Amino acid sequence: MRRRAAKIRKIFPDAKYKEIIVSRFINRLMNDGKKSVVEKALYEAFTRLEKKLGRHPIEIFKEALENVTPKIEVRSRRIGGATYQIPVEVPVRRGSALALKWLKTAIVKVNGRDLSSKIYNVLVESLENRGWAVKKREEVFKMAEANKAFSHYRW
Repeated sequence: MRRRAAKIRKIFPDAKYKEIIVSRFINRLMNDGKKSVVEKALYEAFTRLEKKLGRHPIEIFKEALENVTPKIEVRSRRIGGATYQIPVEVPVRRGSALALKWLKTAIVKVNGRDLSSKIYNVLVESLENRGWAVKKREEVFKMAEANKAFSHYRW
């Protein structure tokens, strides 16, 4: 039997841009509670993005996030002793959580350099629909497409 669903905690918007999604990203990137280190690096990366692209950094960030967010994923379901991978639509909150997680992994996978340039490079790659995070989204989509035959098992 399942327990009740986890309570969604209130997340406060970030200091500079007053955006909740940015503060979720900061919290995701943070190591050992060193929020100020990540904040500084992220704002630095945002400044570089703004200079390069001439657009508001939040616009750029949301577009990059949109390019990484999955629309459909597979869920395992046991039916009569066999486990099927069933394609299901991704809820908005889970989609953004997966996107943030994949962006973090992409940032961690980059070797060397300081955090702000890693963030900058990963966001630019995501904007241009390339890089590890976008590849991960494509992979998840292909998996869902391959298992389309089992979509009638959706619950």
